[in-house]
Amino acid sequence: MRTFELPASVGGTTADRILGRQLVRTWEDDGIFQVAATPEQDRVTGEALAESRRFFARSLPEKAKFVSDLTYSGYIASGEEVTAGEADYSEIFTVCPDIPRTDTRVTEGWPCHGPVPWPDDSYRTAMEAHLREVGGIGEKLLRLVALGLEVEIDRLTRLTRDGWHHMRVLRFPARSATTERGIGAHTDYGLLVIAAQDDVGGLFVRPPVPGEPRRRNWLPDESTAGMYQDDEPWHFVEPEPAVFTVFPGDILQFLTGGRLLSTPHKVRLADRERYTLAYFHEPSFGTTVRPLAGGDEAIHYGRHFTNMFTRCYPDRVTTKRIVVENRLRLLDL
Repeated sequence: MRTFELPASVGGTTADRILGRQLVRTWEDDGIFQVAATPEQDRVTGEALAESRRFFARSLPEKAKFVSDLTYSGYIASGEEVTAGEADYSEIFTVCPDIPRTDTRVTEGWPCHGPVPWPDDSYRTAMEAHLREVGGIGEKLLRLVALGLEVEIDRLTRLTRDGWHHMRVLRFPARSATTERGIGAHTDYGLLVIAAQDDVGGLFVRPPVPGEPRRRNWLPDESTAGMYQDDEPWHFVEPEPAVFTVFPGDILQFLTGGRLLSTPHKVRLADRERYTLAYFHEPSFGTTVRPLAGGDEAIHYGRHFTNMFTRCYPDRVTTKRIVVENRLRLLDL
């Protein structure tokens, strides 16, 4: 897998344009690349992984307290997430934007808006520090990718002002005699995925295959969940120290008219437990995304995000409140 070092800043120099073209070409060929972490980024990521281990070591009744009916932030028990109708075996703490209860969007009942139910201050400090570091990486990458696609340097970062950036902090148990399923095959619904994993390994990705049909996950009658689950080729992502793995999500596939395909991936359980941090660099909740080449198609990001989460967590208290109170109607106002 190719690993790239990012410049201190991206201003549109010749070197930036060359790097941008390399990033785009690597995604077109492999569907994924790695970014070298700076020593500070590596330190912050290590602290976030340590806090993750500390939290997940708590008892299930204690972890289950950190759930909200306003936001999808909080604890998700193993088996609660569903991919293609089958339960996944990962524990998750999701960190969405931390919106105070006094915010107008919360008082008006916007879907998915509310405060993060943080377990404690130490956990919050570590996760927010990691979010800042990978958020900076996300902005650089989008400027470079815009150059590689030969559009204005800020064409993609315009979408991510006040972005709905969020993260899934995951623990996978060791495989058992009955299952090695961690998470089933799927693509991620957003713009850009930046992930850090420990030394255990378990992530598999499917590279672009010439002529292979790819569903448009953002459409209600198409889903990538379970797609090509048992069909080769799948490539194992070997764990390496001090790197982030980066791949496109559904929004980049939509924006580029399929030039950059959303990368299918899945997780198999290993012989010991595994921890990862999956960060999603996203458009703002209220943004309407349109293809770079123009046209009438459009995705309202907030509605798309809400639809994807209600699909994955049909029985969660947050989903039930969104449905009962018809909170999606507020996005039409």
